[in-house]
Amino acid sequence: MTSVSCDKLNDALQRADAHAPHLRLLMTRHADVRDALAAGNLEAALSFHKAPIDPEEPIGRALRRAKGQLALAVAIGDLAGLLDLEAVTHALSDFADVALDHAINAAIAQYRPGADPRGLAAIALGKHGSRELNYSSDIDPILLFDPQTLPCRDRDDPVEAAVRIGRRVVEIMQTRDENGYVFRIDLRLRPTPEVTPIVMPVDAAITYYESQAVAWERAAFIRSRPCSGDQALGQYFSNALKPFVWRRGLDFGAIKEIRSISHRIRDHYASGQAFGPGFDLKRGRGGIRECEFFAQIHQLIHGGRDPALRTPATVDALRALADAGHIGADEADTLIAAYRLYRTIEHRLQMVDDQQTHSFPKDPAALDNVARLHGLDTANTLFALLTPHITAVSTLYDGLDGTPGEAVPQQEESLEAMLRAAGFTDAASAAQRVVHWRSGTVRALRTPAAREALEAVLPKLIEGLGKAPDPLHAINQFSTIVERLPSAINLFRLLEARPALLAMLADILCHAPTLAEQLGRRPDMLDRLIDASALDAPGSVAEIADQLRGGETLEDRLDRVRRIVGEMRFALGVQLIGGVHDALEVAGGYARIAEAAINVVADATVAEYERVHGKVPGGELIILALGRMGGAELTHASDLDLIYLFTGDFAAESDGAKPLGAVHYFNRLAQRVTNGLSVATAAGPLYEVDTRLRPSGTDGPLSVSLEGFAKYQREDAWTWEHMALTRARPVYGSPDARAATQAIIDAVLAAPRDTAKLIADAGKMRGDMAAHKPPKGPLDVKLWPGGLVDVEFVTHVTQLRTGQGLKPQLADAIRALVALGHLEPFMIDAHALMTRMLVTVRLMAPSLDIPPEITRPVIARACGMPNWEALLAELDATRQRVAKSWMAIVAPKGD
Repeated sequence: MTSVSCDKLNDALQRADAHAPHLRLLMTRHADVRDALAAGNLEAALSFHKAPIDPEEPIGRALRRAKGQLALAVAIGDLAGLLDLEAVTHALSDFADVALDHAINAAIAQYRPGADPRGLAAIALGKHGSRELNYSSDIDPILLFDPQTLPCRDRDDPVEAAVRIGRRVVEIMQTRDENGYVFRIDLRLRPTPEVTPIVMPVDAAITYYESQAVAWERAAFIRSRPCSGDQALGQYFSNALKPFVWRRGLDFGAIKEIRSISHRIRDHYASGQAFGPGFDLKRGRGGIRECEFFAQIHQLIHGGRDPALRTPATVDALRALADAGHIGADEADTLIAAYRLYRTIEHRLQMVDDQQTHSFPKDPAALDNVARLHGLDTANTLFALLTPHITAVSTLYDGLDGTPGEAVPQQEESLEAMLRAAGFTDAASAAQRVVHWRSGTVRALRTPAAREALEAVLPKLIEGLGKAPDPLHAINQFSTIVERLPSAINLFRLLEARPALLAMLADILCHAPTLAEQLGRRPDMLDRLIDASALDAPGSVAEIADQLRGGETLEDRLDRVRRIVGEMRFALGVQLIGGVHDALEVAGGYARIAEAAINVVADATVAEYERVHGKVPGGELIILALGRMGGAELTHASDLDLIYLFTGDFAAESDGAKPLGAVHYFNRLAQRVTNGLSVATAAGPLYEVDTRLRPSGTDGPLSVSLEGFAKYQREDAWTWEHMALTRARPVYGSPDARAATQAIIDAVLAAPRDTAKLIADAGKMRGDMAAHKPPKGPLDVKLWPGGLVDVEFVTHVTQLRTGQGLKPQLADAIRALVALGHLEPFMIDAHALMTRMLVTVRLMAPSLDIPPEITRPVIARACGMPNWEALLAELDATRQRVAKSWMAIVAPKGD
């Protein structure tokens, strides 16, 4: 490695540390990779993830560590300009192949120990199939099995065996721990996913594609390949599908399919996509998707007769099309140059926080941060770099549709009249949505039954959406939901049967993108809202837990918890939008639901675990909640900060058929509980769990003895850990175990301490947070200077300094400290206002950008303010007073 390359790598490390919190975290986790990069040894850094896997180590943990090592090395090599786009995407895609292969083999081995890992194959689609994975991509495989060769237990039929193995594959890949996750998996691209098992019999899948598949599925298989598992089986499937994808004759129907693909993407995503802040680089006009579709449309036209055009990667396809004379060489060069730049910038967007985003931030500071990560001075420079490519690509893509505009059919004119009468001021745009649904190109509406269901509900649907604050926005959002569904029949029939739901639906679509996304995955959630009790506040933790319990197997129990918790959280969000309950009550409801889920999941996991390993005499698991969970005030998006403890003798051994030492026993049990709370199942996700607040952080064991916890807190804990402990609350364990844990917390917090050191440590920590974790947007009420974090710091420092007001609920602690004269009375209202704002914007403006104008009055009302301007003014005044209170602690006048 030359000195120039070494300098480039170190410059990239500095930019990553300054501008990408996710990469900064990876540098901390994987110091060996970071050190190799700092020494200029990119080749060595790229080899760490290839180390042999210890057979004694859980496969998921090994893969998560390897993914982090690779992600760091690839990112820094990319930022340094030493890895081109293909090197980056191939490395990520090849690792996805290997990881999925390991997961399949491990799942089969766990299901049927000693069996040959055969009979189950993964077909990669999309960017995974073309070896073009993004830095933070999901993978979208189709899982197939051969009933004749898949290992199967005597009591299981092949479908049941395949589904069990498939669920374990997903669990291995998606489970999160302190090292993150391997890959998120989306299995919804399989045929009719609403009714088919997650792993399909291979011949049934082939029959479907030969007889029932629609245009988008044909296009999807341009970028497909067998990637993992039984390669012979995967190749058998791919060979069988070639005639389906690559048709030798081009008839009128094929041309119509190709045009429908083009219109679908342009109509759906082009509206409202001005280039600049907030622009979607993937879906926006002239962006990534248009480069890909330009290539794929020409491949569908010509690839049936020319096998050389059947390459899945976009750049390779464009070159092949140019070489064959189907597109101009200058067109190919234009699209390739744009595509390379777009994908590189897309990776920058994703490197910041490991989010699967394709849109530029709207906040100017966040935009500049992305530009500086790329090595530019400002966002304006970045946009100037992209602008000529956006213009060139959109011009080329415009040329795909050479058909002159046709007269609007009379049916469409009457549709526009109906929409205008319902309240749609832009009836023409709304009519385009309905015409698109009727066109037969939407997956959810491809069957006659689905289109009949649409026509039956359409008048009521138009009437209901027309009453929304912004009818066009509502129908566009509804269209997004419809297009994500495998089938829209149930949704349309539900709305036809229950027209009262349409008003709620309109509010959700206009004001709550998070709920709208959930609705797209589970439209049956609307049905729950018909019950009058759905708008009641959740009951006690015990009452909620009673509703969550049920199911024969552990898998059934976890699915039930996810389903009902999802419904309850959805209902709370609707209550917040509708102003049914105060946002503070909603925050408490979210926390009670989470606590009930923790108890039910832990009980079910412990019972299953004890069946195999028995109990540790005198020992039990304790779960301690911290952060917002400890303070019993969650938002819709909150994760759970948990610490796992155990009682009894750490040297003891369990009494089951497979005994374990106490330390090993409770650490494995804690991981099982974490998985039970965090891994997505067929019923969806539950919560993300963060265990980094445990003693010694990620360097320490997942679960520690109660005695060890007490000793650590007394002798080794940092000031920030005691500040975190002020909101610690036992949420699982026997009454005696909880009482013993609470006694330790009380004793630690009430102990005398060096006030000067406390204030100095807290001041430094707050300064570090401000430097390394800036606000994510203009509505980040949590991280603003003078925001909710400063309210927490003022409160926690005062609690530790005085030894009083030691209550985990922040509101109770502030009130107690105000009553004792330690805090100014305004802090009560400051905490309430900012918490209401936090809970509300996490649901209605999750990007933390300024929301659409129609949503601003709803947010203001939820925060107890008459209008948006009054809310902003009150927040600004409150922030100034909170900031002044914080400065009075860390830099009092006269010092």
